[in-house]
Amino acid sequence: MPNTQSDFARVVTDQHGEPLRVFADGNGVWRYPVTQQAVSPLYLQALINYEDRWFYQHPGVNPLSLIRALGQWLMTGDVVSGGSTITMQVARILEPHSRSLFGKCWQMFRALQLEWQFDKNQILELYLNYAPFGGTLEGVQAASFTYFGKSALQLTHAEAAMLAVLPQAPSRLRPDRHPMRAEKARNKVLNRLAAFKVWPNKLIQEAFAEPVIAQFNSHPKMAPLLARRLIQQYPTQQTIKTTVNRQLQRNLERTVKQYIHTFPEGTSAAVLVLNNQNLTVQAYVGSADFNNNARFGHVDMVSAIRSPGSTLKPFLYGIALDQGLIHEQSLLLDVPSEFGQYKPQNFNQGFSGPVSVRAALQRSLNVPAVQVLDALGPNAFYAHLRSAGIKLHTVNNQAANLSLILGGASTSLEDLTQAFAIFGRAGLTQPISYLAASPSPHSTKNNKSPNQARRILSPEAAWITANIMAGASLSHFETRRAIATNTLEIPFKTGTSYGFRDAWVLASTKDLTFGIWVGRPDGTPLTDNYGRQNAVPLLRRVLTLLPAQQLTLPPKPKNVTRNTICWPLGTLKLLQDPNWCMREKSAWLINQQAPANTLADPLDSYWAGNLIKAQLNANGEQTNAQCAQPVHSIKTFAVWPSSLELWLPQKWRRTNVLPPWARQCQQTLALQKLKINGINPNSTLTPSYNGTSLPEITATTTGFNGKLHWFLDGQWRGEGDSFTLSGLENGRHKVSVIDGAGQMDEVVFSVME
Repeated sequence: MPNTQSDFARVVTDQHGEPLRVFADGNGVWRYPVTQQAVSPLYLQALINYEDRWFYQHPGVNPLSLIRALGQWLMTGDVVSGGSTITMQVARILEPHSRSLFGKCWQMFRALQLEWQFDKNQILELYLNYAPFGGTLEGVQAASFTYFGKSALQLTHAEAAMLAVLPQAPSRLRPDRHPMRAEKARNKVLNRLAAFKVWPNKLIQEAFAEPVIAQFNSHPKMAPLLARRLIQQYPTQQTIKTTVNRQLQRNLERTVKQYIHTFPEGTSAAVLVLNNQNLTVQAYVGSADFNNNARFGHVDMVSAIRSPGSTLKPFLYGIALDQGLIHEQSLLLDVPSEFGQYKPQNFNQGFSGPVSVRAALQRSLNVPAVQVLDALGPNAFYAHLRSAGIKLHTVNNQAANLSLILGGASTSLEDLTQAFAIFGRAGLTQPISYLAASPSPHSTKNNKSPNQARRILSPEAAWITANIMAGASLSHFETRRAIATNTLEIPFKTGTSYGFRDAWVLASTKDLTFGIWVGRPDGTPLTDNYGRQNAVPLLRRVLTLLPAQQLTLPPKPKNVTRNTICWPLGTLKLLQDPNWCMREKSAWLINQQAPANTLADPLDSYWAGNLIKAQLNANGEQTNAQCAQPVHSIKTFAVWPSSLELWLPQKWRRTNVLPPWARQCQQTLALQKLKINGINPNSTLTPSYNGTSLPEITATTTGFNGKLHWFLDGQWRGEGDSFTLSGLENGRHKVSVIDGAGQMDEVVFSVME
């Protein structure tokens, strides 16, 4: 009996058992393991009725066939029909012998031994797996895939007849090289089947009319990096059946290869598609072009460890929603900020002032994300990510910190895609499954049963976060080729790592989750390689390969409802004093609950909430103990975080929201007020006498708290005790400054040469 492990090529198949990639045996022979049930009954009928009609009756040797063959040989001097049974052929395949009388006798003896040791089905299965079919092909499954590009279970009547006769003279009858000879031999089989009335005459005639069209299909290399990975992971598994969708895999490989050819050499891409029902892999493209060494085709970028950029932000906001820190329209601060020694910057180096959670996530703003992470805590966030299946690698195994949310740790496309599926799976995650069936218990030492699904986010938080992401435009900056799908709404998140090394986009629908990476596997920078620019266009191409019904959004949970909240407090409008509601927002809330306060202002060391109780004198003016003014009443006012003053219209700034100070207090307060010195309001600046520079503007230290942040015409220009104007164009300009306590001053001036 042959060694069923080492005798066969190792095969990685798709979800239907068709080979994706085959690894030849040690002798270079392509032999795919197959069972009798996996072979078309048409082939079995043709084989048995042509080769050995009494296969199930004889004991391994058919005396009548031998006598008939001997008589024909004596009468004609040539072999007219063979006397070998299928069992005898199996004996010769397993133990080749010389074509002599002794060899024939030994073959018959071994056939009788086979019949004594094995039943008919076992012997037939040996033939199905070891019969020669030309070149290095052995077994009907390998022959069917190679010559006809299909499984042996899918053979037509004509193809079944062709493969039934091919082992008689595999080299002389190869249908890809000698179609005329092959057709003649096939027709001989069909005549025999017609004589025995095995198949209806109509089907026989249709098989006669079918031309012999065969080609030698090179052995498949679909999903090559996944196949290589699984072969290494399950070293003793002969056939590894995956969950890969063959058609989608083929289309994706072609699409990615075509797409990446527009990029410089050294650039690659990877795509992973998961079925959200059970997190099984539907397609696995580990590199853009497996056979292209210039693009590092053999490097698997699905499992490679890279910086995720901003792709972790949806998880942060989802967790913060569940923790009750924020809601969808919570007020966040996109302003120059310091969190200890950490000073995050936005991608475009600018700031937007007051932004909602929705806007912050859709625009992938960095500073608001760090503000939320600071409130949640880096360690808590790290623990949640680990639970979601994201294995994070920090530099020198440092503890989690605020840089985590901006790509300060590394992970893989595989982990990111698995975790991102929670937005299409109502907050549930589980390990990705690559196999259609569990491997054998001895296939790997580390084989473990899959973990059950576990909850990372509530269904409500998952839906709200997905709804936010779906509101961003997938077609932004896209070419006209994508106009047909411009209306498509799908939750997605881009990411870009430092130095443009990695461009990401993750997306999830009710049915599928997509992960895409574009960059250089060797880690070198690629100019302008950011998620929106390079990864999103590839996602759009991927989505066109799928039916619309697989791209729908998850259903909304019943306890997620729209409610009106008000800024600056961020709480429900119906729970606020009407005077506190300065800007209304329509928000998706969980159980109609909104967090009690807007998050803390990181620049305001005196921040204690956005409700201020002011002491008023009899005239309704502000007073305090230093002014020697009696307190007549105390009134509560809603104010915006002080660091937003620069971005607020005049009516919402504190000087207009709060009552004026009593005259007796103004002199004391003037000593504490931040003021820009060195330039007069509404003045006109001209170059100095040498015509080369404008005067320097400085801020006094009176009332100065913390670091100063300078803005020119609304754009942040840096921090420091002073700010130098240079290179200004003619016209009106505005210089603004904010200190660490949220105090603000600004001066409008003109420049004229």
